[in-house]
Order: sequence, then C-alpha cells, then structure tokens
Amino acid sequence: MTSSRARAHSFRTVLPVLALCWLAVFFDGMDVNIYGAVMPHMLDDPGLGLTPSSAGTIGSWTTFGMLIGALLAGNLTDWLGRRPMLVASVVLFSLGSAVCALAASPGAFGGGRFLAGLGLGGLMPLCLAMVLEFAPPRRAALTTGILMTSYHAGGMAATALGLTVAPSVGWRWVFWAGVAPALIAVPLLFKLLPESPGVLLARGERERARGVAARYGLPEPALVEAPAGGAKGRLAAVRALFAPGTRWATPLLWLASFCGLLLVYGVSTWLPQLMRASGYGLTSSVSFLLVINAGGIVGMLIAGRTADRFGAVRVSAVWFVLTAAGALLLREHLPLGVTYAVVALTGVWLFSAQVMVYAATDSVYGGGERAAGLGWVTGVGRTGAVLGPWLGGALAANGNESWGFTAFALAGLLGAAAISLVPLAGRAGRRRAPAPAQSGIGNPV
Repeated sequence: MTSSRARAHSFRTVLPVLALCWLAVFFDGMDVNIYGAVMPHMLDDPGLGLTPSSAGTIGSWTTFGMLIGALLAGNLTDWLGRRPMLVASVVLFSLGSAVCALAASPGAFGGGRFLAGLGLGGLMPLCLAMVLEFAPPRRAALTTGILMTSYHAGGMAATALGLTVAPSVGWRWVFWAGVAPALIAVPLLFKLLPESPGVLLARGERERARGVAARYGLPEPALVEAPAGGAKGRLAAVRALFAPGTRWATPLLWLASFCGLLLVYGVSTWLPQLMRASGYGLTSSVSFLLVINAGGIVGMLIAGRTADRFGAVRVSAVWFVLTAAGALLLREHLPLGVTYAVVALTGVWLFSAQVMVYAATDSVYGGGERAAGLGWVTGVGRTGAVLGPWLGGALAANGNESWGFTAFALAGLLGAAAISLVPLAGRAGRRRAPAPAQSGIGNPV
C-alpha cells in the first residue's frame, strides 16, 4: 500500500458506507425496541389476549429468529454477497412488522416477530463486518461505536412512537411504522452501497474488488484477507477460530457476547414493564426506554474513542461491571429524577459493553477469519438474546420482577470476567502454538 493510499483511507472516504450501514442499523434498533415500547399497551388490550408469560416467550421467538438469521446470513453471503443479504434482511424485518400489525392473536403476532427476527439477525453482523472492513486504520472501535449509535437512535424513535402513536391511535400503528425501512433503506442500499472487496475477491471477481478498494481508499485486497468461499471454506473458517492462537479466546468471546446480548435484549424488552411493576407510572415507565437509549448513544461515542486508546477488551470489562452496578441500583425505588439519571448512566455502559466485544474480535482474528469470527460471536451470543426476554417474562409471570435487575447484574459480572480473560487466553494459546503461525491466524489480542 502506497503512502498516498494510506492518506486517502480516512473517515471521509468511507463515510458513504458508514452512513448507509448507520441507516440500516437505525431501522434495526427501531424494530427491536418497538415491542418493548408498546408492550404495556398490548398487555392492556383484551382483544389480543397477551399475558406477561406469552409476551416473554414471543420476545424469545424474535431473538431465536435472530440466531437463525445471523447464522444463515454468514453462509449465504459467500454466494449472494453482503449487499443483497443486507437488502433481504431489511425486507424481512419490514414484512415481519406488517404481520405484527395485522395479527389477531399472540400466535400470529409471534410469527411476525420471528420473521422480523430472521431479518434483524442477519443485518447486524453484516453491517458490522462491512464497517470493520472499510474502517480507517486504528479506528475500528470508534467506527463501530459510531455505527451503533444508530441502534439507539432507532430505539429512541421506537419509544417516541410508543409514547405518541400507541396511546392515540393504538399499538398496531406503531408496527405499521416498522414497514418504512423497506420503502426508505432498500432503494438506497441497492443504489449506493458497494460490495465488500473481500467477498468479491473470494468469488473470483478480482478487478471489481480492486475497483471498490481504490474508490474507497482501501488497501488492495489479498487472498489471505478474503473470507473462504463454499461449504469447505466455511468449515475451514470455523476450524480457524479454534487454531492454537485463538482456541481459548473464542469461547470466552462467545460467553461475553451471550451475557451482553442477554442484557441488551432483556432490558430492551422488559425495562418499561419492570419499572411499571416497581411503582412508576405508564408514561414514565415507557420513557425510561427513551432515556436508556439516549445514554446508549453517548456511551457508544465514549467507548469507541476510549477503546481506540486503551483497547476494546479493557473498556468492555469495565463497562460490564458498571452495568451490573446500575442494574442493582434500579432494584431500589429511588426518586424519579434520580432514577432517570441512573437509567441514563446504565445506558451509557450497557449497550457499548456488548459492542466492544464485537470490536475486540478485530484484534483476535486475522483478516480471513474476521467475518467468520464476528458471525459466530454474534450468532452464539444470540442465545443470550433468546434467554433475556424469556427470563424477564418468567419472572414477571410469577410476580418477581425485581429479581430481573439482579439477573441482569449477574450477567454483567459474568460478561466482565469472560472478556477480561481473552488476552490471557490469547497469550496462552500462542505459547502452545507451533511456529511459524500461518495465514495471519491468531493475531495478538
């Protein structure tokens, strides 16, 4: 790579990719948070027949769909490309939102949420992989943090819809708003989003890969940086995650992601209802979701800049511990103003703790394994996303809502322990690895 190309590779050159992925993830965050924002209204709707227990189960259907969607997207990307898969993901969760708006029973509504989950699960790892590939040197954590501010901006938009549209015209119209991504984002993604140079190279389209790299100031793609194609390539990529330099770090990243996504989706689904059960009014309870997402936006920017200086692993571990402390404080019925402050600060730490787990994969895996590593970290972590909403529903159904905050605190402490051990695991693996290491596998943590 020449010095002129190095100077060209900056936020300015990759801004179009970041902006388009930001828009896609904005709608992802809106769709995920819509359910929590309108759940109190849905529970009060006798025509739907939703109960706290079935509400938690439906929340888990959504995240189970995400688990399947994340794993399918990683495999189909080899054949179809990242841009078509991103478009398909947006179409799927928009269609799922339409099914929810029309649902006449909890079962039909759950089917719509499962369909939406398929699209949501594929979208996030694809956008993260795109942004990490196009990110300027030594700015992976900051770029990831900027991308993920969109998730919380979408969550705030969902909460605003829950506070304004649901009380006036009904919760179904909030889900009709979830159809907007298919009308807004899909044409823009088709027209403006480039394909991944690494994916193009893996498919044998060398000239196209070079053209995209040159257009965005990226280094010329090399085969070692390209994700492996085909079934054999996918199997080889998974085996590489357990190579001597990464075999112990990989399960720790999975565990940290599990804990982080349990927190993210458990809180996004159940915070309004948990706060309502703690004695706060309906409007205040829903507005807490707005506040925690506002804190999430601030947290992403703080975490991204801090992680680029001190490392994503350290920041993620500290953020997990602070999240646990915030969750324990929310068990107490504090004055309303103090509660808003605690919720906002908890949002600063909670969401970016998980995102810094994603950012940590950039230093654990080499270029050829990065997409597979990130896909499996997000995919396995989705089991936590499945458990979080179900756990909240089970506790609410038994009148033990306050224990939900304790469960979230324990998840935060376990996540901190897991991510803290990743550097030690990486060093232990490299000490046992035969020399020389091959294909860039097992980059230092």
